[in-house]
Amino acid sequence: MGNNITNKLKYKESVIKFSYKYGVTKAAIKFCECRRTIYRWRKRYDGTLESLKDKSKRPHSHPNQHTEEEMKLIRNYKNNNKETGLVVLWIKLRRAGYTRTVQGLYHVMQRMGIYQKAPSKKKESERKEWITGEYPGEKIQVDVKYVPKKCMSPELQEMGEKYYQYTAIDECSRMRYTWFTNAHDTYASSEFAKRLVKYFPFKIKTIQTDNGFEFTNRLSWQAFLKNKKTKFEKTLEELGIEYKVIKPHTPKQNGRVERSHRKDQERFYYNRVFCSLEDLRNRGAEWRKDYNNFPMRPLGWLSPNEFIKQYKSQGESLLTV
Repeated sequence: MGNNITNKLKYKESVIKFSYKYGVTKAAIKFCECRRTIYRWRKRYDGTLESLKDKSKRPHSHPNQHTEEEMKLIRNYKNNNKETGLVVLWIKLRRAGYTRTVQGLYHVMQRMGIYQKAPSKKKESERKEWITGEYPGEKIQVDVKYVPKKCMSPELQEMGEKYYQYTAIDECSRMRYTWFTNAHDTYASSEFAKRLVKYFPFKIKTIQTDNGFEFTNRLSWQAFLKNKKTKFEKTLEELGIEYKVIKPHTPKQNGRVERSHRKDQERFYYNRVFCSLEDLRNRGAEWRKDYNNFPMRPLGWLSPNEFIKQYKSQGESLLTV
């Protein structure tokens, strides 16, 4: 590679020397080069081969490049939010007047050397048959999460209180509903289903859960219970909602609600302590509001609320974006 470059530079030098001796026109004819090119080489030539190296054609500036003020704002926010992810940082910057896209923020932070994307540990899998969600309400994933013990006040821990988070997420719009309770049985699941129907601004076709006993008797070791419907299943029938369960020991089939629980652990539970069930419900309602107004990449950087609003106004055309 190096020899080729050197030979090319020597060729340019020989063309220039010939043009000095016999003229540019004769040099252009002999070497089949444009006269303008030879004049350009002669202008750059200072007697060394280095002067004949090709220069970068990259522009020194771009009309849409980040300004110094914008980069200073980004650096300050990143220094004050070192553990904050890219999208959360972008939202905070937007509130401070930042007008660029999240992709623009990503690229400028890489150039500034303050953001490195973690290498992917797994290949992107193809869309699985159990993931549908072609329109809002087509399938809702439901699951239950234990409220971490460390988030309970010392008084609640002494009393032996346990709280649970019921979660439902729409596969299409990512809209989510959560409800907190101190019960973990089929009656609590039934109550959650009734509240869910009232909360979502669209009709629910299907609800999907795992095989937990708070939902179904499908895996009961007692034979007489296997074919007996739970209170939760009966409630879904009354509401006209189709019920599906995932394969045993296959949580990835309920992957969206599982991932949302990880977000809860990272952003909601990590620094909070609750003194009562009412306190948990009030603060959980605030977190639910933030979640449903959070821009998401699968939605084209719309929030679930924005997506639903546009879907209702534009219909199916929004799903093809």
